[in-house]
Amino acid sequence: MIRWFITTALLGALLPFAAVAEASPTHPVYGPQLEGFEYPHPVALHSVRSQGQDMEMAYMDVAPVGEANGRTVVLLHGKNFCGATWERTIAVLTEAGYRVLAPDQIGFYKSSKPEGYQFSFPDLATRTHALVEELGIEKPVVVGHSMGGMLAARYALMFPDDVGQLVLVNPIGLEDWQAKGVPYQTLDDAYAGELKTSFDSIKAYQQRIYYNGVWKPDYDRWVEMLAGMYSGDGREIVARNQAQTSDMVFTQPVVHEFGRIAVPTVLMIGGLDRTAPGGYRAAKEIAETLGQYPTLGREAAEAIPDATLVEFPELGHSPQVEAPDVFHPKLLEVLDARQR
Repeated sequence: MIRWFITTALLGALLPFAAVAEASPTHPVYGPQLEGFEYPHPVALHSVRSQGQDMEMAYMDVAPVGEANGRTVVLLHGKNFCGATWERTIAVLTEAGYRVLAPDQIGFYKSSKPEGYQFSFPDLATRTHALVEELGIEKPVVVGHSMGGMLAARYALMFPDDVGQLVLVNPIGLEDWQAKGVPYQTLDDAYAGELKTSFDSIKAYQQRIYYNGVWKPDYDRWVEMLAGMYSGDGREIVARNQAQTSDMVFTQPVVHEFGRIAVPTVLMIGGLDRTAPGGYRAAKEIAETLGQYPTLGREAAEAIPDATLVEFPELGHSPQVEAPDVFHPKLLEVLDARQR
């Protein structure tokens, strides 16, 4: 196992946590498929027929800006991050000669919000693989962030011969929360909680868990993106799908299968991240042990064969958003290292 260790000064202004609860100004309102929110590149729709429903899977397929290197990167978003959140990453990769595919998963953002759908990581991986095949992409680099990291790991387990390299950016699911004692939450309770979601609640959570109390104005765009769907006329189906996919994340761990990943893997870990879905439901003595990413990242790198660990000790859950000038050079470095 190779390990890179990076330090960087945290950027941004420190805001008191209490200030997050203050009244917010007016924020944008978006439709259930994120209508009204602009993506940085044209969005195409892939037809999906699954569980008796006809749906659309939205994606951006972005060509290299300069000389193509013949490689494609598939970017898988997190639960609270749409495909557009990869905007700077897409720019960096396409300028380096990569083709980039950035889909929104079924149930998320510009893709369909199905009623009564049974969400699973194998299902989402199958839909993504079908899109990759339809576009004629062979052995892409699969990069997954947050929930997208869980999905990317499942994708690599299901389609190992069709993945050139796996990159996990602060993936959730590096531990099994239920096995560690976090109580289960029913879908009804989860749905009721989702209906209370607002700009302020999202920002408070991300500031505390993702960014170690530090907030930059740039982050507001992504909070508005997510909160805008809860404020629109599709809020009920958005909340329902979010509750269902939270259940998927909690009940479908992949960490126990890390030893079976047969794809060259890079873990890129922001050490200040403390994400632990459902951790607030656990007893205090359990909750305090969860989401310890410095330890979790190293344990995952030991468990996954042929794994490389890149650590950003002073960054949080989204290093590609928080410090792109630090994150992206290292991403290109690990991609180029595999090519050589």
